Amino acid sequence: MMRRVILILTSFGAGVAAQWLNYPAKGIPRLPDGKPNLSAPAPRTADGKPDLDGVWEFPTALGTLGETVRAPDANKREDAVLTPEGEALQKGLKGNSFASAQCLPLGLAGFASVQPFKILTMRGTVVILYEYQTTYRQIFMDGRELPKDPNPTWMGYSVGKWDGDTLVVDTTGFNGRVPLSGGRLPHSDALHIIERFRRRDFGHLEVQFTIEDPKIYAKPWTIKQEHYLLPNTELLEYICNENEKDLKHMVGLDK
Repeated sequence: MMRRVILILTSFGAGVAAQWLNYPAKGIPRLPDGKPNLSAPAPRTADGKPDLDGVWEFPTALGTLGETVRAPDANKREDAVLTPEGEALQKGLKGNSFASAQCLPLGLAGFASVQPFKILTMRGTVVILYEYQTTYRQIFMDGRELPKDPNPTWMGYSVGKWDGDTLVVDTTGFNGRVPLSGGRLPHSDALHIIERFRRRDFGHLEVQFTIEDPKIYAKPWTIKQEHYLLPNTELLEYICNENEKDLKHMVGLDK
């Protein structure tokens, strides 16, 4: 029986990640002992592009294959060089723990590193469902351009295209209320995130985030993550503010 261990970053509203454990999903390559062969070649769609569909997890404590994995410290960003405006904004940040206590969204990189997410490819659109806070985003692949004057949102507006076997996604239009890198780094309404998704084999998805914000950072900087496929399971509904009991205990939080 495959066991999953998730490091829960918050102590409120958290449930066991995923459900329908061990339901035999179709199309999974198997080893002679019947276990999923996560080192098999990445599947491809009818048009020859890599098939990114599946439930993926960032290894926080125990990898899908059973090996111990050390997750990178996203708060140590030596390559994130702040401008004077960025330094002033950084002093006012309360940290991601407060944002989580208020059940606020974590942003693109934050959602992808807390709990599992599911990629679904449809005609002209890639949809990503995030288990944390049961939210989603749409990546439009139909050739449209990013909006010139968008209504700012938590997750921004995303368009994507293929560069060989890598899906490249451009996202802008953020509302500026989600600090980056674990709540330690600010951003402005000029934030532009470029993601590069590459499924290097059946069980591993590499994602690189490039952060551009000329108001806050002197140069672009990157976050790299590797996600493991979670076969034979599905996402679980996650309602962050259900039975929330921690907020009143958070010291220094302006209520």
